[in-house]
Amino acid sequence: MDVAVQQFISALSKQRNSSVNTLGAYRSDLTQLVKFLRQTGVANWEHVSPADIAAFVQDLHRRKYAATSVARKVAALKSFFHYLADAGVVTVDLTGAVDAPKLEKHVPSVLAPEEVTRLLGAIAVDSPAGQRDLAMILCLHSTGMRVTELVSCDIADLNLARGEIQCHGRAHQDRVLPLSPLAQRALAQYLGDGRRSLIRDEDEPALFVNHHGQRLTRQGFWLIMKHHARVAGIENITPHTLRHSFALDMLSRGTDLRSVQEMLGHRNISTTQVYLHMQRNRPASMVSVLDDLIDLGDIPDEMQEETDNKASGRGVTSSALART
Repeated sequence: MDVAVQQFISALSKQRNSSVNTLGAYRSDLTQLVKFLRQTGVANWEHVSPADIAAFVQDLHRRKYAATSVARKVAALKSFFHYLADAGVVTVDLTGAVDAPKLEKHVPSVLAPEEVTRLLGAIAVDSPAGQRDLAMILCLHSTGMRVTELVSCDIADLNLARGEIQCHGRAHQDRVLPLSPLAQRALAQYLGDGRRSLIRDEDEPALFVNHHGQRLTRQGFWLIMKHHARVAGIENITPHTLRHSFALDMLSRGTDLRSVQEMLGHRNISTTQVYLHMQRNRPASMVSVLDDLIDLGDIPDEMQEETDNKASGRGVTSSALART
C-alpha cells in the first residue's frame, strides 16, 4: 500500500509541479488512511470498499478534526483513488459517496496600519538577529511574498540598486517584485552588518540565515514572527497575514486586480478577487507611515555595489520588473 502512495506522490510532483508543502500534505493524509485501513484489517487497495472510506471520514469527524482539514483529506483521497482507477488497481469509484464538509467562506485576516507599526517597533535592531527580522518582515510586507518564497531567496536574487527582488514561485514561475524604500534600507543594514555576524560560511547563498549561519526555514520564520507579535501585543497573526495586508493595501491604493494577481503569483484571478470584498478606507501611502517609524539611514554605496555584484548573475532587468 505504501508503494502505491509513493508512486502517486511522484506522479503528482511531475504532472502538476505541486509545491513541497502540498506533496507533504498529500503524503501525510494518505499515510493516515493506510494506518486506519490496516487497523481495520485491510491490507491492500484491491480490498478497500466504499464503506471503509466512509468509516475513515467518520473517524475524522469523531476525532473532531476541523472541517478544513477533513475537506483537504477528502480531496486527497479522491485524487488518489482516481489515480488508482486510472492505473487499473481499483475498478469502482470508492469515494463517490463521500462528500467534503461545506466550508464557510474564509475572510483573510489583515493588519491595521497601527498594528504594522507596533509589530515593526517591537523588533530591536541592535542585534544581528533583530536586523534580520526587521528586513524579513519588511520584505514580506512590501512584496506580498509567501514565506516559503522568502526563505528560498538567495543574495543573488536581491538588487538593491534597482530596489527589487526576484522571487521563485510555485510551478517554477519567477516574479520580480519592487521593494519599499524602508525594506531596501533594512536589507542593506542587515547585509552590511547582521548577516555578516550570523554566517559561518562566506559562500552561503541564502539571503536570510539562522543562528547557525544556514538558510532559515519557514518554521523558523514562524517562530520569529510569533515572538515579535507577542511582544507587540498582536494576536491571531500568521505569516500569511502580511501577504493579505499587502494585497489589500495595493488595491486600496488603486492598483488594478490583474497587477495584484501577478504580484501575488496567483494562478487564478478568482483567488485574488476575495480582497475586493475587504477593501476599506486605509492610509493613502502605507510606505510613508512606515518610513516615519524607523530611520535606517541611506544605503551605503559600498553595500549597494556589493549586492549588485552578487546579483549580476541573475540578469534581473527593468523589463522583467515591468512585467510584474
